[in-house]
Amino acid sequence: MGDLVNLKRFRKRAEKEQSAKQADANRKRFGRTKSERILEERRGKRANDVLDQHRIDGEDAS
Repeated sequence: MGDLVNLKRFRKRAEKEQSAKQADANRKRFGRTKSERILEERRGKRANDVLDQHRIDGEDAS
């Protein structure tokens, strides 16, 4: 005869493994360190500032 398996434990273990896989995928997709987020924010701000410096304002800007 085969070994007895506690289905409740089996389901819990399977759910836990699936959750771990999903968490790992989310970390790869969305995970960035705080320094990476700050650096990207600063680069974006600098790029916007450069664009604003080259903007032509006035009546004949059309």
